[in-house]
Amino acid sequence: MFIHAVYFWLRPDLKPAERERFAAGLRSLRGIEGVQLGYIGVPAPTDRPVIERGYSNSLVLIFPDQATHDAYQVHPVHDRFRDECGGFWTTVRIFDSVTEDNGSAPTR
Repeated sequence: MFIHAVYFWLRPDLKPAERERFAAGLRSLRGIEGVQLGYIGVPAPTDRPVIERGYSNSLVLIFPDQATHDAYQVHPVHDRFRDECGGFWTTVRIFDSVTEDNGSAPTR
């Protein structure tokens, strides 16, 4: 499994309509062919020194493999999101990972 985790630091001066366009853009990414699961979130209210809470929004997408992720990267909906929403954030950080097992719970 291929996990694509994206963290956005939005500009503080965004108008409500721009925030909604950004949110709609995130939702559109979950519908791209090959996305198995997609989660959109905001920082959790956890409070420990090691936790990064400075971001505004997150997007976590699950793909079956890297080839499917790579196809997502060049999909027209993804390109449109970057073109239409790229000016809404000051920073974006992406963490891609692959699972080392099938994700099943350990047996006891």
